[in-house]
Amino acid sequence: MRRRISIGIISVVTLGLVLGGIYMLSAEQLKKENIYPQLELFSGALSIIHNGYVEDVTTHDLIYGALKGMLTSLDPHSQFLDPDEFKELKVETEGQFGGLGIEITIKDNLLTIITPIEDTPAWKAGIMAGDRIVKIEGELTRNITLSEAVKKLRGKPGTEVALTILRESESRILEIKIVRDIIKIKDIKKAVILEDGIGYIRLIEFRENSAKEFKAALKRLQDEGMQALILDVRFNPGGLLNVAIDITSSFLPNDTLVVSTQGRNPASRFEFKSRVKDPLLDIPMVVLINEGSASGSEILAGALQDYNRALILGTKSFGKGSVQTVLPMNDGSALRLTTSKYFTPSERSIHNVGIEPDIEVKAQFISEAAAEEDTEDVFKKLENEKKKPEKDSKEENINKDDDFYLRDSQLLRALDLLKAIKVYNKVQKIG
Repeated sequence: MRRRISIGIISVVTLGLVLGGIYMLSAEQLKKENIYPQLELFSGALSIIHNGYVEDVTTHDLIYGALKGMLTSLDPHSQFLDPDEFKELKVETEGQFGGLGIEITIKDNLLTIITPIEDTPAWKAGIMAGDRIVKIEGELTRNITLSEAVKKLRGKPGTEVALTILRESESRILEIKIVRDIIKIKDIKKAVILEDGIGYIRLIEFRENSAKEFKAALKRLQDEGMQALILDVRFNPGGLLNVAIDITSSFLPNDTLVVSTQGRNPASRFEFKSRVKDPLLDIPMVVLINEGSASGSEILAGALQDYNRALILGTKSFGKGSVQTVLPMNDGSALRLTTSKYFTPSERSIHNVGIEPDIEVKAQFISEAAAEEDTEDVFKKLENEKKKPEKDSKEENINKDDDFYLRDSQLLRALDLLKAIKVYNKVQKIG
C-alpha cells in the first residue's frame, strides 16, 4: 500500500487533466443501492456524537472528519482537502514554495522518501530515496497520515525541522536537521554534449514551462551537432500530464498514442496522442530511470520503450500510475479522487508495477534496498537502537562539474551503449 503526496512539489499528473467534473448519484442509483437507510445511519451517528461526545464538537468538524475517513478508505491516493490544504495544492504548481524538497509516501505503513529534489535543503542534507522518516521533531511517525506529515514538515522558510531517519539499506538510524527554504525548481538541470556528439539532458520535473525549456535545450544541442541523446529522468517524480505528453511527443511520430487512462466511469477513459509536427526521430536514445522516477517519467519511459524509440537503462521505476482528479467543492474544500489508471501504448499498467529497464544497471551511489520489515519491528528497532557514528553517505552530486558523468555508473553505461550503436550504424553503412 502506498500513499503519496508532494512535499515541495506536486507530482500527481492531475491538474493538467480534466476528467468530466463531479459525478452525481441519480435517484435511480440511490434507490438501487439502497443508500437512503445508510444516510439515515450516518445522520443518526452524527446526531449522537454531536450531542453525547465528552467535549463540544461542531457539526462542521464532524462532517470534515467523516469526509477524510471516507476518501482514505477508498485507496491510498484519494484524499479530502480542506480549504487550506486545497490552497496549498494550488500553490505547489506555481514553481516556488516553502518546504524541504522531498517526495513522500506511506509505504508498508511507514513514512517513506520517494525522492529528494536536487539542490533543495533535503538533497543537501543527505536525504536519500527509500529513507524512512520514523520521527519528526522527536515524535514517532507510527500511524501518521500524509496530511499530518505535510503539516509537520512544512513551516516558515528559515526554520529548522529535526528528522530521525531509518536507512534500511545500511541498517542505520540517522538524526538529520534540515532548514526549510523556498523551493525553486529548475526543470532542466543540465543540457550538454558529453562525448562524440552524444547529448545529455537531465529533466527534474514536468512543470508548466518544462516543455518549452526542454525543446529549447534540445534545439541548442542539435545546433551543437548532437548525434545521440541520453535523457535522464532519474529522481523525476512526475508533474503535469500535458507536459509529459508534450516532451514524449518530441521523439514520436505525430498522432501516435502516448498513454491512455482507463477507469470504471466512461468519462475517465482517454487516449493521449503525440502532437509535435517535427519530432526528432533519427537519433539513438537512452532514457535513464530509477526508483525515484514516477508518474510522468514512467509515461515517457513506457511510451518510448513500447515503440522501441529508446533503450531504457537503470533500475525499475516507482510505479505511480493512477490518476487523481481534483474536484472543488462549494465551501473551498476539494476531493482528490482516483478516477483511472495509466496504461502504456501496449496496454501495460504502470500502477504498482513500474517500468522495467531494458538494461538493468544499479547506480554505485544508491544502495540496494534491504528486505522490508514489519512496521512494528521498525519502531522497536528505533526504540532499542543505540546511535551509531554517522558517515557521509550522500551520493556525489553528478552535476558538480564538466566531468560529472565520469562518477556516474549508469550514465557511463548509457554513454558506452550509444557509442557502440554509433559504431554499429557506421559499419552497417559501410557494409
